[in-house]
Amino acid sequence: MEGTPAVALDGVGKGFPGPGNAPPFPAVDRLTAEVGAGRLTGLVGPDAAGKTTLLRLMAGLMVADAGRMRVLGHEPGAEPIRGRVGYMPQSFGLYEELTVGENLRLYADLHGLPAAERPARYDQLLHFAGLGPFWDRRAGRLSGGMKQKLGLACTLVQPPDLLLLDEPTVGVDPLSRRELWSIIYQLVDDGLSVVVSTAYLDEAERCQDVVILHEGRLLHQGEPADFAERARGRTWTLEGLPAEGRRGILARVARQGDVADAVAQGGHIRVLAAQTGQPPARPDGIPAEAAYQPVAPRFEDAFIARLLANAQGTKTDEASSGFADHVAGKPGQRQGPAIDIRNVRRTFGAFVAVDDVSFSVSPGEVFGLLGPNGAGKSTLIKILCGLLPASAGSVRVAGVDAGQAPAAVRARLGYMAQQFALYGDLSPRQNLRFFARAYGLRGKAVSQRVAWLLEEMQLEAVAGAPSRQLPLGYKQRLALANAVLHRPDIVLLDEPTSGVDPLARRAFWRRINQLAEAGVTVLVTTHFLEEAEYCDRIGIIYAGELAALDGPDALRARFADADNPEPTLEDAFIALIEQYREAAA
Repeated sequence: MEGTPAVALDGVGKGFPGPGNAPPFPAVDRLTAEVGAGRLTGLVGPDAAGKTTLLRLMAGLMVADAGRMRVLGHEPGAEPIRGRVGYMPQSFGLYEELTVGENLRLYADLHGLPAAERPARYDQLLHFAGLGPFWDRRAGRLSGGMKQKLGLACTLVQPPDLLLLDEPTVGVDPLSRRELWSIIYQLVDDGLSVVVSTAYLDEAERCQDVVILHEGRLLHQGEPADFAERARGRTWTLEGLPAEGRRGILARVARQGDVADAVAQGGHIRVLAAQTGQPPARPDGIPAEAAYQPVAPRFEDAFIARLLANAQGTKTDEASSGFADHVAGKPGQRQGPAIDIRNVRRTFGAFVAVDDVSFSVSPGEVFGLLGPNGAGKSTLIKILCGLLPASAGSVRVAGVDAGQAPAAVRARLGYMAQQFALYGDLSPRQNLRFFARAYGLRGKAVSQRVAWLLEEMQLEAVAGAPSRQLPLGYKQRLALANAVLHRPDIVLLDEPTSGVDPLARRAFWRRINQLAEAGVTVLVTTHFLEEAEYCDRIGIIYAGELAALDGPDALRARFADADNPEPTLEDAFIALIEQYREAAA
């Protein structure tokens, strides 16, 4: 890279003690790389790749065990660069009881910003982040997207020369994610050096440079487009498929020996072939008009291919063939919907969180519940679980009234919360044994069930470690294991893959698809709209109201036009929400 880099790493290493009696493991392993000055650099890698550790080393919050690091020409944390490096952690680090204005004033005090400069700086940041109307609102009452924008605004109270952002868009809806990236681009245009770690590979593709890590080691550094070319000749789409049964076709394609990876995309199936130059074989039982078409490679294709090659594997992880048999309930032949919501309303004082929502979900259906942060999705899921009563309307789950018999409802469904909700001081094995007993399992059945889930979810290596110490992907696997522990008829998943890497996301959805094929009903919320392609139907909630209810193909078709004849679900989602915002303005 030309000029003096913003960050220079030469053989940098950082290790941590292993869980239990395990040997120490290197979070960052002999890493040599550079971050260009005035450029946007994406820090990419699967869970436990070392991204957060590397950012903390750059910020001077940790000290390297080995190697040499220079940040803005100095040792990390040195006096000459204090105040010149801004760091925004992955978790929300502000005071939720303080208002937006009070948090900004606190950061101004910490940075020693002169009083005369503060009013103009506050106005600039509030306008920049779109938080002007929320000066007196407590931070804890902001939506996920607004919290992230407030965190970024506080980091910028004293403008830094180097900005470090640790997965700033995790848990943020697509519209807020787009707004955050507009802010990041503007910062780079203003001359800042920005390093952003991300689990979203479409975001990595927007960066000027990428640093790809795996198990603490450097896999690649360079421009995203150059890296994507490594998958040239291996990327195809299977087109001409019917909407009905597409998920089953995807599962068959993914199992083929000549396919390295397969995902749903825009009504098609996107395939990464195991070999270069020829499409995979046609799966059995597809329409005659369905055919493979070559497509340009994406960054994500090359990323998946590189990780598989690094692991000396040929496929992304998938559940065992007996997964659904072990975890699915016995839905039976009862007539009627698995979930039936009629005119549900939920208020908190004068605030209406859910407003006259009605829909039903059939047995074995995968139903996606989408919406911006603060739309009411999590509130509705808590009502379904019997954790929160509806203010009006009726909710029936597996034929049981959730308001009248919440304990009976909870026995029929599995719930995976948006935030990790298991006991952090207990190990995965201890958590599963505890909840197995809570669900009524006894004796040998507990040990057998827990042992099988630890093996199936690939948690055996960390089964004795405190759950709070697990990487995010492992926590998500543990939470899913807990949700299906008692073989439920219905599974509710609240943003289950938020922040996890693409390999973990694919493995997660393979298991969900197997559950659906076994007759288990799945209701899922997500901000990663490519996942919504796996759903049979989608309900979009905005400001507590049901704004749309349809299949993925029909929702995309609603917003197709001459400028965008094949919109993605994310395009359709953003267009719909913008329509509702304009109507409300």
